[in-house]
Amino acid sequence: MSVRTTIEPFFDSATGTVSYIVWDTATRAAAIIDPVLDFEFRSGSTQTASAERIIQRVRDAGLSVQWILETHAHADHLSSARHIQGVLGGRIAIGENIRQVQAVFKKLYNLERTFLPDGSQFDHLFKDGEVFQLGSVPVTALLVPGHTPADMAYVLDGAVFVGDTLFMPDVGSARADFPGGDAATLYRSMRRILALPPETRLFVCHDYPPAGRGPQWETTVAQQRAMNIHVRDGIDEAQFVAMRTARDVTLEVPTLILPSIQVNVRAGRLPPPDDNGVSYLRIPLNALG
Repeated sequence: MSVRTTIEPFFDSATGTVSYIVWDTATRAAAIIDPVLDFEFRSGSTQTASAERIIQRVRDAGLSVQWILETHAHADHLSSARHIQGVLGGRIAIGENIRQVQAVFKKLYNLERTFLPDGSQFDHLFKDGEVFQLGSVPVTALLVPGHTPADMAYVLDGAVFVGDTLFMPDVGSARADFPGGDAATLYRSMRRILALPPETRLFVCHDYPPAGRGPQWETTVAQQRAMNIHVRDGIDEAQFVAMRTARDVTLEVPTLILPSIQVNVRAGRLPPPDDNGVSYLRIPLNALG
């Protein structure tokens, strides 16, 4: 069990996303991980109810936000990082390979000339293995690509926030067919996490529960190695790649991929408004295959 930090999850049923507040119990310094901006697709409207739950909890607990951490540029929900930063402060950070993702999607969306795929929209870009502080608690950023090139996991105090690199054992693993994704790379990233001590607590970013159970988000290395349907011990890289490749071709494009990516590569900012003061999302026709 963690003795230096407190972890509190927030499950968004609309997108199956789990956001987290984690804080150093000694200093009350906090990080918010993968926060959600509510988006109503039919009306094109954003709301901040999910973010406000987190904001209120931070205030109630007397926390000071140091970091707003993204595990990757999500394709299934919009990030509320910028909204939360405007209220609570903190530095928005992601892995340095976000530049590759930005370059791909700048072309796909034909984004404005002023959008630079250099990561400058974020306050900090982590390198693989970089250690930073959450109050008095050291945190290690691990590069775990495969789902996307930029996926990061955050390791602290016997816990890992794994993003979409692993799901709960009965769900398995994330798809690897997004631009820059790769099933073999994903397998190696998962095994990197599963090489940590067996008691290490793992916190997932999404849960899509099978029939018969409610949402869950916490597991351990030992549980994953024993029971993960896609990557448990005994399943080698070739087996995983064959399974993942065959499965991915059957999956539909995520419902919110078009709006979410063009917001998330901007660290949660909406696109710059047109001369009428309204921001617009772009929908590239016949571009996703």
